[in-house]
Amino acid sequence: MSRLTASLTRQWLRLGPRFLPFADAGTRALPLGRLLRLALFQVSVGMALVLLNGTLNRVTVVELGVPVWLVSLMVSLPLVFAPLRALVGFRSDHHRSSLGWRRVPYIWMGTLLQFGGLAIMPFALLVLSGDSQGPAAAGPLGAALAFLLVGAGLHITQTAGLALATDLAPPETRPRAVALLYVMLLLGMVGSSVLFGWLLDDFSQLRLIQVIQGAALATMGLNLIALWKQESRDPSLTRRDRTAPRFATAWSDFLKGGRSGRLLVSVALGTAGFSMQDILLEPYGGQVLGLGVGATTGLTALLAGGTLLAFAIASRRLGRGTDPFRLSGLGALIGVCAFAAVVLAAPLGSIALFRAGTFMIGVGGGLFAVGTLTSAMGMARNGESGLALGAWGAVQATAAGLAIALGGGLRDLIGGLADQGLLGPALTGPAVGYAAVYHLEIFLLFATLAAIGPLVGTAKEASDPVSTPFGLAEFPG
Repeated sequence: MSRLTASLTRQWLRLGPRFLPFADAGTRALPLGRLLRLALFQVSVGMALVLLNGTLNRVTVVELGVPVWLVSLMVSLPLVFAPLRALVGFRSDHHRSSLGWRRVPYIWMGTLLQFGGLAIMPFALLVLSGDSQGPAAAGPLGAALAFLLVGAGLHITQTAGLALATDLAPPETRPRAVALLYVMLLLGMVGSSVLFGWLLDDFSQLRLIQVIQGAALATMGLNLIALWKQESRDPSLTRRDRTAPRFATAWSDFLKGGRSGRLLVSVALGTAGFSMQDILLEPYGGQVLGLGVGATTGLTALLAGGTLLAFAIASRRLGRGTDPFRLSGLGALIGVCAFAAVVLAAPLGSIALFRAGTFMIGVGGGLFAVGTLTSAMGMARNGESGLALGAWGAVQATAAGLAIALGGGLRDLIGGLADQGLLGPALTGPAVGYAAVYHLEIFLLFATLAAIGPLVGTAKEASDPVSTPFGLAEFPG
C-alpha cells in the first residue's frame, strides 16, 4: 500500500505543473498560498478598472443622464498617471526608509488613494448628474478628483506590487509568478463585473453609493491581506545614506544598448495595433453584419478562446526554448491575418470569417503579450525590477488607452464623412469607418514586426526567463 501511495504521489507531482493552473509558480521560498494571497492586490485593481471603464461608464450615461463626452473625459483621466509608472517603479527600487521596506510604502499609498477616490466617487457622480443645489462646477471637479485618485492609486499599487512579486520569487520562477498576478487581475475583473451587474440591477442612488463605497472597503481589506508579512524588512536596502542614482541616469542605463528601447517601441505599436478594436468589434458585428445582441456578446468568448489557444502555443514553443521575441512577432503576424479576415467579412457577408478573425485576434494578442512580458522580465538590471516592469506597464497602459480612444474617434470621423458622401461613391455605408480603423491596425502590426525583428536572437541566456518550463501561469491576462 505504501508503495502504491508513493507511486501515486509521484504521478500527481508530475501532473500538477503540466495541467493544474499555477501549480509550478510556487516554490519553497514563495509558496503558492503566499503568492495567491499577494495576488489579491490585483483583484482590487481589477475591481477598480471594471468600475471606471465599465459599470460607472454605463450608469452615469444611462441612469444619471450625464453627457457622453463628459463621461469619456472622466474615464480617460486615469491615463494621466500611466506614463508615470516607470518613475514609480524606480522610486520603489531606491526608496529610503528607516523601516527597511521598499515596496510596501508604495502599495499602501496606492491603496489609500484608491480608497479615497472610491469613497467620494458616488457623491461626486450624483452632484455631476445635477441632483444637487450646489455650484455647477462642483460636480465635474469632484468627479475628476475621484477618478484621478483611483487612477493614480491603481497604477501605483500595481507597479509596486508586481515589483514586490519579482523580488520575492526566485529567478527561475519569477516570470511565472509575476504573470500569475496578471491572470488574477483578469479574474478580478470578471468576478467584479458580474457582482456589480447583479448588485446594480435594481438601480437606485442609494444602491450606487453602497456598491462603490463597498468597493472602497473591499479594496482596503484585500490589499491589507495581500501585504501582510510579505516583504521582509531590510534596512540595508533603504538606509538614508545609501547612494541612489537619478531617474534620468537609471533610465539611460535601462535603455543602453537599444534592446530595451526597441522592445518598448514594439510594445507600444503592438498594443495599439491589438487594442483599437476593443470597443468596435461588437458594434461592427451588429451594425455591419447584422448580428444580434447575443451573437455579438459571444465574441468575447471567442477572444478568450483564442487567448487560451495562445497559452498552449506559448507553452509548447517557449518550453522548447523559442525566443520570446520571435513569439511576439508570430503574434503580430497572426494579428495581421486576423484583421484582414475581419475586414473581408463585410464585403463577403461572411459571419464565419468574422468569427474566425475575432478568434485569431485573441490568439495573436495573447502570443504578443506573453512574448513581450517574458522579454521585459529578462531586462531588469541590478535588481531594478520596478523600473523594468514600470516601463513595460506604462507603455502598455498608455498605448492601449490612447489606441482605444483614437479607434473610436477615427471610426466616428471617417464613418461620418462616408455617410455624407464626401469620400466618393465607392466608400459609403457603415463598414467604411470600421474598415479604416482595422486597416490602421494592420499597418501598426506591420510596424511592430519591423521594430521587433532585429531583437530576435538577442536574448541573453543568463537573463532568459524561458529556460524553465512555461505553462498556464505565464500568461499575463
